[in-house]
Amino acid sequence: MAVNRTVLRPFVKWAGGKGQLLTALDWLLPPRFSAYHEPFLGGGAVFFHLRPSAAYLSDQNEELINTYRIVRDQVEELLISLGKHKNERDYYYSIRALDPQDLDRVERASRFIYLNKTCYNGLYRVNKQGRFNVPFGKYKNPRYAEADNLRAASAALQHARVLEVADFSQTLKRAGAGDFVYLDPPYVPVSETARFTSYTADSFGLRDQIRLHHVFTQLDQMGCYVMLSNSDTPTIRELYRGFRCETVKAHRFINSNKHRRGHITEVVVVNYESSGSAQCNRADHRRQGKTHAPRSR
Repeated sequence: MAVNRTVLRPFVKWAGGKGQLLTALDWLLPPRFSAYHEPFLGGGAVFFHLRPSAAYLSDQNEELINTYRIVRDQVEELLISLGKHKNERDYYYSIRALDPQDLDRVERASRFIYLNKTCYNGLYRVNKQGRFNVPFGKYKNPRYAEADNLRAASAALQHARVLEVADFSQTLKRAGAGDFVYLDPPYVPVSETARFTSYTADSFGLRDQIRLHHVFTQLDQMGCYVMLSNSDTPTIRELYRGFRCETVKAHRFINSNKHRRGHITEVVVVNYESSGSAQCNRADHRRQGKTHAPRSR
């Protein structure tokens, strides 16, 4: 799988985004793979970092997926729309109050990016009715119409064979032996106040984490290379105790309590030996008495 390493930033901010962890994740990537699958797309930092030649991308956030489709298919129309927005408080709330269902697809995407880049702390959150409810962010110069980056993102997305609103379990229908699947779900909260699962009207709870573990196991049995990111909690370590778990340090900027923002430990679970595994203690790579190594395809 050929990948492009020139810099391309995600065009939306997203809680738990992996932009700062790309160097650490690079070391844990499989040395080779066929198609790429990412069912919790979010900001897409890993996809834009790899830029694989064949990708299957999905998320349950309808507004997010519409935006990706417009960036891929109508980026010039999107840039014209974005250029009309203003970084003003009253204007922000007038745009926030709009029902996206009343807008055409380009205007919906434009609204989504504008609100994402001008809202408080870059936090995407909806209420139980599915309405975006984050206050104005008061940024001096938010960058919501970055033409070069959006055009580069559009070019990368031409290789997305699928961009759909779907549950992560749908990955099983498309993935095959030798494919690489990256799973970056809403994290298990490390405390009762650290819950950032309201990206859709339905939150992502423990039952979903257990379902995801079953999908991870099935993908492993199918011969896929699977990587999962999550919080470093007893729940996650217990669920994935049969697989290789690595820890990475991340700096999180999104929390309603500013004193709880900062460096935290996250877990990366993989079912294979990565390109940097020669530097690891191979005893950590054991699963049921066997060493996970990239499979010959």
